[in-house]
Amino acid sequence: MDAVKLTKRESEIAELFAWGASKKEIANRLFISERTVENHARRIFEKTGCSKVNELSAWWFCTTFHISFSLSPIKRKFISLCFLAMLMPTIFNNDNVVVRVRTARCRTTRVQRSRRDNDNGTADFQIL
Repeated sequence: MDAVKLTKRESEIAELFAWGASKKEIANRLFISERTVENHARRIFEKTGCSKVNELSAWWFCTTFHISFSLSPIKRKFISLCFLAMLMPTIFNNDNVVVRVRTARCRTTRVQRSRRDNDNGTADFQIL
């Protein structure tokens, strides 16, 4: 498995799969069609011998970080826990609510209540 040679585009797609991106997200990010992503994914799976995205993710992390595929179960569990510890801050937000990490950025709008109330008893709001 270590001698697998992926093209530059296949490496990009394999990395995005490893970090949890869907085919649609990969297509949007790389400005290609979903069908093209599927074709690249098929070739990646053939070259690596993986049959699922989870296997591809494990393969990518092992080859990228030079982790041996023949580790003992105890060492594998330890490394898995280290990766999980690295990912925990991105999985949970401040309220301990599980969220899916997205790569797209969005603009948030905050609404602030002004200090003065209208004559009819309602408050003015100001968009920041």
